[in-house]
Amino acid sequence: MDRLPIIEKLVGILLKELPSVAGEAARFQTDELAQRALLRGLMNMHNPQKLLSEEYFKLQDMLLQDELKEKTITDCRLLAPVKKHDLMRHFNGDITCLKVDAIVNSASNNLLGCFVAAHNCVDNCIHSAAGLQLRFFCQDLIIKQGSPERPGEAKITPGFNLPCPYVIHTIGPSIAWQVNSGNEETLRKCYLSCLKLADEKGLKSIAFPCISTGDSRFPHSQAGRIAVETVYKYLNETKSSLKVVFVTKTEVDKNIYEKLLNPDPAAKPEDLHPFFNVNLF
Repeated sequence: MDRLPIIEKLVGILLKELPSVAGEAARFQTDELAQRALLRGLMNMHNPQKLLSEEYFKLQDMLLQDELKEKTITDCRLLAPVKKHDLMRHFNGDITCLKVDAIVNSASNNLLGCFVAAHNCVDNCIHSAAGLQLRFFCQDLIIKQGSPERPGEAKITPGFNLPCPYVIHTIGPSIAWQVNSGNEETLRKCYLSCLKLADEKGLKSIAFPCISTGDSRFPHSQAGRIAVETVYKYLNETKSSLKVVFVTKTEVDKNIYEKLLNPDPAAKPEDLHPFFNVNLF
């Protein structure tokens, strides 16, 4: 498939809705890699109040599905259980390349995705891989709800061009200075709301990113401990058969979760990880 003509066509369609960035867009090189980066940025910036044609979505889906064929997709069923619980798994990599019933998005309260062009947050990555249908679908959800999504709640949407059929969106706490008990409770509620929704929908597996540890500034180790403890307690108390995958991207988070999910029985809590009591943003 010759992608460049499709990318150029998509760029042209989106630029008509963003004439203010036409000058900046003209500075991009004309090769496929540069134009693809431009396309992602324009997708991220698109205002969902401006409708797009069927032609746009047809071309976009052709492109995203063709790109998906080249990605290394990991089936969650092939991931080994961890010591903490036989239904828990750990995956270090790109959550948008995980074959699972639902991936969780650490979203903003409008559910529309990150509008910062090519930002590397999980919200942006998920919306970029799913396609702009996800932004429009989420806009409809919020319009019908009549108010922004509340922290700790969860909403489910189709996955569109992702390798997973569903995305579950939840709003984590944002830390202004120090973590308080309310922040901790909201984070626990995020995990519980997603787990309950997945079970209600009859899903078999769900994958969580490190909710609120990015721009929301929740300390990585503390967030990891809350995540693992909450999921562990839920699985034990409800007897749910839901497979739960914890997804990490950084070496810091990978090390934290490996310690939490495969604990040494002789270890003291403060020895679980050298970063356990450090605020890492």
